[in-house]
Amino acid sequence: MGYAAEVIVLDEVRASQQRRVLRQQLHERFDRWLDELEAQLPESEPTLSQVSQTIRALRQSLTAGVAETIIAHNHKEERHRTHLKCVQCDRLLKARPAVSRTVRTMVGDVDLERPYFSCRSCQLGTYPLDEVLGLRSGRMQLDVQQAAVDLASEVPYDTASTLFGRLSGITLSRERLHTLTNQVSEGLSVLDVAPSRDEIDQRVAQVAQGRFRRPVLVMGIDGASVPSRPESARGRRPGQARYRARRARWQHEWREAKGFRFDLLDGERIVHILSWHQLQNEHDLGKALKRVKDAGVIPEDTVRLCVVCDGAEWIGKHVQVLFPTACQVLDYSHGSEYLHKVAKAQYGNSLQALEWVEATLTRLYMGQVGTVLGGLRRMQPTSEEALKAIDNCWVYLSEHRGRTQYRTFRRGGSPLGSGGMESSNKCICHVRLKRSGAWWYEESSNQMLALRCAKYNGTFDQVFARHQQRFREA
Repeated sequence: MGYAAEVIVLDEVRASQQRRVLRQQLHERFDRWLDELEAQLPESEPTLSQVSQTIRALRQSLTAGVAETIIAHNHKEERHRTHLKCVQCDRLLKARPAVSRTVRTMVGDVDLERPYFSCRSCQLGTYPLDEVLGLRSGRMQLDVQQAAVDLASEVPYDTASTLFGRLSGITLSRERLHTLTNQVSEGLSVLDVAPSRDEIDQRVAQVAQGRFRRPVLVMGIDGASVPSRPESARGRRPGQARYRARRARWQHEWREAKGFRFDLLDGERIVHILSWHQLQNEHDLGKALKRVKDAGVIPEDTVRLCVVCDGAEWIGKHVQVLFPTACQVLDYSHGSEYLHKVAKAQYGNSLQALEWVEATLTRLYMGQVGTVLGGLRRMQPTSEEALKAIDNCWVYLSEHRGRTQYRTFRRGGSPLGSGGMESSNKCICHVRLKRSGAWWYEESSNQMLALRCAKYNGTFDQVFARHQQRFREA
């Protein structure tokens, strides 16, 4: 009678023992926390609110203790290391007495004990455990910074400071939040906040699934007003080392944050692809658009590109150079504005004005721009104001005649309005930057706009990974 032999792998046995030891240590830590919780709970029939508040006050004591236990268990070698080779001269260094350090994380303040090594010849010192754990210099670690910047990019710094302390139990001043935000967003470019080509291809494939024609990729270009302050406003207040704005010595200015947005049309749904807004002129916007084009981010071979704009000459110039095969559409609302001005100047507020503008807009909507232009030419102006309005409207529609074939555009699935771009202006620019009493320096506003673009592009984690990589290189 034979017996089946079972093969026991030594590594698996050791790993199983290590897991049991870790679980036992975690249970002991949890038991100590339960003793602390029991001591602080009210003695007689606590309410739900009292229980919740007590647990909330002690929650980071538990989670930080769990983190300390796991680190102590999994990094025994680094915590008890006695010797280390110098990275420059290969000299064998002896560990100095352990140095304690407390780091602040989203799970609480974690206390660490780790050895220190110093090479007198090279004048270099290091904590190997800090490098293994990827700790950042200073007390506040990257997870706290990411959560803080995420919140500060949505609400004003004062509000973010209050909410962050209330929700996380970690106190951060508005000045600290401002500094962290600037550090993370420093030097961000359009390619830093843009999704990868693979991610965009996946979104295109999802929209194109089950369809005969390639999906329509809409590009909108427009600007949004941002309250700004000049660099000359920077100054030092008496007794302060920091620089603040001297309000009595500068005047605010409204500047335009120009940007572009790419969206996929999926029936009634809009699939966001890429947004980029900055306080910049048309030349800088063209350079950013060219970087996107040269990097191959936009999949022109798998989509039908449509550009919706207000007819500005500089927009058409950039589009013609970078995307010559794109379908260009004049924003329908801009054309209707010109026609409403004609109706008011010619007929006033009468019923005839309403009838004329509705009939003319219907012809324009059906793509009969030639009929509209002919009707404008045949009109007999009733005043100088009406003559000027008629001439302006005729010139505007005539110059963009090829961009007003709205019936053909609708059949092809292209949009007639720039609602997506206007939404981008509101959600990215206005919601955060247009606040009561807020006036932004150009650099600060561009950094905040870059962060908000990253959030709407779905690349905020990518931006923070870049920040972490820069820290490691430094």
